[in-house]
Amino acid sequence: MITSETSQSLTAGIFTILLTVFAMALTDAFVKFASTDMTLWQIYVCRSVLALPVLVLLAKGQVWPKAVGWVTLRSLALVAMYVAIYAAIPLLDLSVVAAALYTGPLFIVLLSAIFLREDIATMQWVAVALGFVGVLCVVRPSGVDFTALSLIPVIAAFLYAVAAVLTRAKCQDEKPAALAISLNIALVVFGALASLWLRISPSDHAQSYPFLFGQWSSFSTRTLGILVVMAVLIVGVSIGLARAYQSPRPQVIATFDYAYLIFAAFWGFVFSKETPRIWTMIGIMLIVLGGILVVVSRKGLEEPKLDQLPESGI
Repeated sequence: MITSETSQSLTAGIFTILLTVFAMALTDAFVKFASTDMTLWQIYVCRSVLALPVLVLLAKGQVWPKAVGWVTLRSLALVAMYVAIYAAIPLLDLSVVAAALYTGPLFIVLLSAIFLREDIATMQWVAVALGFVGVLCVVRPSGVDFTALSLIPVIAAFLYAVAAVLTRAKCQDEKPAALAISLNIALVVFGALASLWLRISPSDHAQSYPFLFGQWSSFSTRTLGILVVMAVLIVGVSIGLARAYQSPRPQVIATFDYAYLIFAAFWGFVFSKETPRIWTMIGIMLIVLGGILVVVSRKGLEEPKLDQLPESGI
């Protein structure tokens, strides 16, 4: 029986996740917007440096992970995921990137079956099939506009699934704050090393793709303002995800997580006047349906722990 208190908590959780994925989509839109002024590595380092002190304060002393090796491996998988996402953002519509990325839960089903030996319900296999068809609609491998770049966000979704399975299998006892801090430290280290390498050995692709291969730009009031906004959004998303999934029905919250796809299309239009094509919209609907089927088919199973849930915005 659902009590009034539980109902209010669930309503608050739904409201929180909607605000959070709204901010997540806005964060990615800002990265796309900033890609003409800053390199990916500059954003990695500066955004996380600004966010880390706040995350450490919010952690209240719980900053050091228990399983350092596994947490580090998980963080590296997420860093690679972000490289794939953000490398594609300047070149593809935000709605396309978002749709491909949200195939992550479908990859989680497959990897869990292979590596964790989990039983997969028939409905989950149907969801995987729907998601696969949805990806085909979005990237359209036989279409005249198809490029290999369209597959980059799908690779990001696979890396996200790897990180999620690692979290479930090896990082169950870690605090969410420790995971978030470890990830941001990895982003700073990886971004700094990539920047140093490009400084020592400039790439031949710097002119054609400065976002990935160029040098850091000088800091102006505009770039500093963008970085501060992105850092604030990252901290807000980190808190929002934690708060939302502390609700009594995390499987319900997870279905509203897919609102990110709608908000990504909205911010893509606001920032870049991107209008999703009909095949992209059909693909998005199939991916959302597949993701919801995955969530619904898990209903009644053991509810996921907070640190097993998606951390796309952390």
